Amino acid sequence: MTKRIYILLFAALVLSARAEVTFRGAWIATVANIDWPSTEAVGNDSLQKAEMTWILDSLASLGINAVIFQVRPTADALYKSEYEPTSHWLMGTQGDSLTYDPLEWTIGQAHKRNMEVHVWLNPYRVNLAKTDTSIIAPNHIFRQHPEWFWEYNKQWYFDPGLEETREWICTIVQDIVLRYDIQAIHMDDYFYPYPQGTKPLPDSKTFERFPRGFDNIADWRRNNVNLAIQAISRTIKECKPEVEFGISPFGVWRNADVDSTGSATKAGITNYDDLYADIRLWIKNGWIDYVLPQLYWEIGKKVADYEVLAHWWSNEVKGTNCKLYIGMAPYRLEDASPKTPWGVGNEIGRQMELNRTIEEISGECFYSTRPLLRNPRGVCDSIKAIYSNE
Repeated sequence: MTKRIYILLFAALVLSARAEVTFRGAWIATVANIDWPSTEAVGNDSLQKAEMTWILDSLASLGINAVIFQVRPTADALYKSEYEPTSHWLMGTQGDSLTYDPLEWTIGQAHKRNMEVHVWLNPYRVNLAKTDTSIIAPNHIFRQHPEWFWEYNKQWYFDPGLEETREWICTIVQDIVLRYDIQAIHMDDYFYPYPQGTKPLPDSKTFERFPRGFDNIADWRRNNVNLAIQAISRTIKECKPEVEFGISPFGVWRNADVDSTGSATKAGITNYDDLYADIRLWIKNGWIDYVLPQLYWEIGKKVADYEVLAHWWSNEVKGTNCKLYIGMAPYRLEDASPKTPWGVGNEIGRQMELNRTIEEISGECFYSTRPLLRNPRGVCDSIKAIYSNE
């Protein structure tokens, strides 16, 4: 056998051992006009369509085959809804009427490019701290049922401890799944709000009224979110079994110094203890179809190592029907100091190559679209090269 044949056989063996990354996604964030529409396109249908066309064409040229499109950032709608008002991020004033349906139009354009559309909803958030409640439309559920909400750090949230909250979210999910040709419902890391120092959450009265047998408020909060996730999952499958439910959690479930089954990390925030999101339970119970942890740190980071966490999450999905995709952070390449790993070499490329050595990883997703397409440190070229060779 010639040397050339040996080399070819070795290359084939290496390729066959590589994990198959079939989901290649990008988040399109609409909150605060991060990705779409631009502030210049707010209220301008033709400019919005032109911008989305450019986004989809640009992503497709890299090999991206799915978009995670944020259509409910603050209990509002970037689509035609009879339940929640049109987003001010889209029209300038919350509740303004639409002359076209942005979600329906985007779905059509994405599918023409053979791209999946995962609809991204934020379950509890009503406003951002920088947007006063005075902007909220008169017909918003916040105005109709103020008793369903509480305020924390200048932001308002649906009270997760109320059954009415779970029912409302399921109503929104059902409406979208039944009316649109989507591939998934997607939620990210915003469940209970990120803690602000020692400031307590204002839910003690709800806990007293509806303890449901719990005497520990942290366990009760986790159960509130568990009930919501289970109900949303059931709603989706009853409407259209083929539509998936995916969660993109903060990258650390628990630290090993608190729970021996957690990851070898020292994260200051964790899903389980601070956001009351028990992702492990959702995976185990089959309530979600994919998990997409946000691993926005570099390989080798002491408190949260990308490689350590990629392996930890891969172990979590073993033996389950839950797929594992990895959330990646090309935005960190922008203006990165040359003294940091993001400013040296090709961190995203290294992470993509690592993903392909872990059998359970079957996809990856980039946050977010506008920073990605600015091509910091040539990241688009690296992504395109890797995908075109697969």
